[in-house]
Amino acid sequence: MNHGVRGGTIGAVTSGVTQRSLRPWPTGAATGVGSMPGTDSGEAAAVVFGELPEFPHLPELPARGVGADLLGRTAAVLVDLAVDVVPSGYRVAARPGRDQRRAVDLLRWDIDAVTEAAGRGAPEVVKTQLAGPWTLAAGVELARGHRVLTDRGAVRDFTDSLVEGLAAHVAQLAERTGARVVVQFDEPSLPDVLAGALSTPSGYGTVPAVPEPEARDLLGTVIEAARERTGAAVAVHCCARRPPVGLLRAAGADAVSLDATLLTGAGGALLDEIGEAYDAGTTLLLGLVPSTAPATPPELKTLARPAFDLVDRLGFARATLAEQAVPTPTCGLAGATADWVRRALSLTRDLGKAFVEPVEGW
Repeated sequence: MNHGVRGGTIGAVTSGVTQRSLRPWPTGAATGVGSMPGTDSGEAAAVVFGELPEFPHLPELPARGVGADLLGRTAAVLVDLAVDVVPSGYRVAARPGRDQRRAVDLLRWDIDAVTEAAGRGAPEVVKTQLAGPWTLAAGVELARGHRVLTDRGAVRDFTDSLVEGLAAHVAQLAERTGARVVVQFDEPSLPDVLAGALSTPSGYGTVPAVPEPEARDLLGTVIEAARERTGAAVAVHCCARRPPVGLLRAAGADAVSLDATLLTGAGGALLDEIGEAYDAGTTLLLGLVPSTAPATPPELKTLARPAFDLVDRLGFARATLAEQAVPTPTCGLAGATADWVRRALSLTRDLGKAFVEPVEGW
């Protein structure tokens, strides 16, 4: 494995000093992926800021329905573009309607809740999550029912709108919380975009695959824009079994968020991509804690094992996890019980501490 590959990034910063300065969270911090259960934004914010005080995030509450899911949340920040909801999902509209106004209201209430929670703890950093440009283009339809993804001009329009709206969103969140803002772009649909696996409206065909260079360049545009506006690391989350880590790194992602429990048995190509990213200074947000309660209460040592096994296989010292890895749940917690949410976030925080001071015998 060649851990020394460092070229080909767009806007990426790879020197150790600069990479560290982009990480506003302290060593040993832990964070969440994004979604939480329930419909009470105040309660969700209180739990997140209470359990993850060093690296909290803006909670998403998809159980509230239209406008509260990933696409709806992202639609709420778009500028000069409107979407509405039809039976098949989100669709471009001529002007903002009830559904988009609801999404804007939900986001405003969430920021109010986070502002109140932040006032009690004064966090130095807070993370916000939005759909990345390819997941947004794959999940929103044009007026005739085809995905935005099928129209390159429309993809660019949505990306430009996302970048502009992101700037205002980040500025508001920073002003309200007094914290530095880390942006996480969620790209669950990116592997299907690259593979040409997304269906057409008829269901009998698939949308042609997007070439990797095109996917990389567009994603790089929003990553660079987010970094310029925050002065902080930008993360990209992809919970697929085989996330395109090499592409994410080449696009300039400072941090890659993935489900580490799915890496057991991963092939050499994926491990090479992860190893090269890690060696270049990319932070790994490692999903380690189950997103729903397991049948048997997990031990911390068992939860930490995929992280230790990963760096062992890559040939890095386990001590590097303290500086370059951030534990998270394996995915969003929208399907968890209230009891498990608190326990899961508490375990995630304990993992961060264990990266700094590993327990003897692990």
